[in-house]
Amino acid sequence: MQPLIDNARAHGRRPEEFARLAQGQSPQVLFITCSDSRVVPALITGARPGELFELRTAGNIVPPYASEHPTSEAATIEYAVEVLGVQDVVVCGHSHCGAVGALVRGDDLTAVPAVRDWLAHAAPEQRPSAADDPTVAEAVQNHVLAQLLRLRSYPCIEQRLKSGRLRLHGWYYEVHTGSVHEHRTETDTFEAL
Repeated sequence: MQPLIDNARAHGRRPEEFARLAQGQSPQVLFITCSDSRVVPALITGARPGELFELRTAGNIVPPYASEHPTSEAATIEYAVEVLGVQDVVVCGHSHCGAVGALVRGDDLTAVPAVRDWLAHAAPEQRPSAADDPTVAEAVQNHVLAQLLRLRSYPCIEQRLKSGRLRLHGWYYEVHTGSVHEHRTETDTFEAL
């Protein structure tokens, strides 16, 4: 913890670098990714403060839209699209994902009921061969596509897509190589950026 504290102290000694941020934010991208500590959106994209609006959830899950019981995820998505006017939304899954891996392997999650219930929103296609792959690459990529599909059911997303004011992107990040792959709709494959 001490190195993190030391960096936080040094970080605050450069107020001139951050003064413009007090004027507000105008990110162009909503970046939805996993809470995994190995996935660092600003590091992956090179974004500076104010350039990405982030939503991080266990397994980069986008829960179903429900207007009667809104989730914090839905509020974040709606705010990014309606208030901040982001033009792009990236859903970024990653290799070695514990959430997707647990689902693929059928892990017993009774000791972590909140995790179990949260992951019920994901339920990727079960393939026995996927359980043998420690990167769970194919399962994660399918999961990213499922989350993109779910995003399309959000009213604010649907409206912006119809009007051509929003683009959706599916990314797959390899934690063991640092490479990023994007889903190409024309070939239905993830290809390196």
